[in-house]
Amino acid sequence: MSTTTWVALSLMALAILTMPVYAVIARRRPVDADVARRPTTIILGTWVRDWLMWTIGPVERKFVEWKLSPDIFNYIGGAFGLFAGIAFANNELALGGWLILLGGLADIFDGRIARARGIGSNYGEFLDSMLDRFAEMFVFIGIALYFEPTWWAMTATVLASGGSMMVSYARAKGEAVGVDCRGGIMQRAERLVVLAVASLLDAPVTRATGWVPGSILLAAVTLIGIGSLGTAVYRTVYICRALRVMEREAAAKAGGGAV
Repeated sequence: MSTTTWVALSLMALAILTMPVYAVIARRRPVDADVARRPTTIILGTWVRDWLMWTIGPVERKFVEWKLSPDIFNYIGGAFGLFAGIAFANNELALGGWLILLGGLADIFDGRIARARGIGSNYGEFLDSMLDRFAEMFVFIGIALYFEPTWWAMTATVLASGGSMMVSYARAKGEAVGVDCRGGIMQRAERLVVLAVASLLDAPVTRATGWVPGSILLAAVTLIGIGSLGTAVYRTVYICRALRVMEREAAAKAGGGAV
């Protein structure tokens, strides 16, 4: 087993060991405000999200104290996505998984630091959203290159990439027409976690079972593809129904006010 994989598994075990400590502390503290306002899924529930915010809290407070710009973390997140794609293309799955996790943490820090410092802006939100899309695109390009000799694996990767973009587009377009829809089982945080964990576990699991290297990653990519497509369809239906209701209500008000 490579050094990268050993380090990854050791840190994952250490993270899990902090959960009992958090479970005791969580009884005496309110749920993080950011966590409370975001929808949960079967993959990432409120407890897990709040545990993560508690874990990274000391680092976040230091960043705020140092008055670091949220833009720094936007650019770091985009760079990690690019380097993760390069790692996957060069068969370095564990390294790719690490870079995805670090990029995800950078994405968390940028928004929380902006809100903590009271410097949130439309510029920052747009930059964050666009660099997130670029980072995810780089990751899936790298995974597609890793699977390049196998057409069905590449097809699953294309489906995951396209589905992921459709999930984000549905939310953005919905907000543009006045409907906020963030639901679905495969949002960006869930996609990052599934990809990162699968990348880190692929080598030890495939070696232990005798499966073909990349099998765990392929299963994760397939899950993301199906889940993302389902999430995009769900958001499309939800937004269309909400818009119909809004149109009927607007028509009723116009008719009621007519003389």
